[in-house]
Order: sequence, then structure tokens, then C-alpha cells
Amino acid sequence: MVNHHPGLEEDSGDKLARKARESPFMLIGLAGLIAVCGIGAYKYKNRGEMSTSVFLMQLRVAAQGTVVGALSLGLAYSMANEYIFKKKDD
Repeated sequence: MVNHHPGLEEDSGDKLARKARESPFMLIGLAGLIAVCGIGAYKYKNRGEMSTSVFLMQLRVAAQGTVVGALSLGLAYSMANEYIFKKKDD
């Protein structure tokens, strides 16, 4: 990737924008992570007799599963475009 400003480091906003263009499913994964964390924060008050450590462990698994699932879908989409739906230019 060509850096538009030679000698300058890429800041966080530019890096996120570049990654989003390269892998749009990463944004879906991040949105899912934020949604799971928001729902978890809301449900924390109504967890009942469940201990905090067990609740947080289940929340972590749900958040990781959401991100891994979105990235896996993105990988499958990329592979399908490259190998299955590839236009034959021969």
C-alpha cells in the first residue's frame, strides 16, 4: 500500500479506513463486538444468581464468536469470489 505522506506514520483513522476497504467484514465483526458488549452491559444487572466471573466468561465467548464468525464469512466470500465466481479471461 502506498503511503500518501512519505516519512509519516499512518494514524489510527487512516489505518482503520484502509483495513475497512481491504476487509469489509472486519467492520461487521467490530459492530457485532460492540453490540454484544452493549447487550452484555445491559444484561449484567439482570444476571440473577450467576457470578460475575461466569457472566463475563460467557460474554467473552459470545463476543469472540461474533467476530470470528464475521471474519470467517468474509474469508469465505473472498475465496468464493476468487475461485468459484472468477470470470474466465482466457
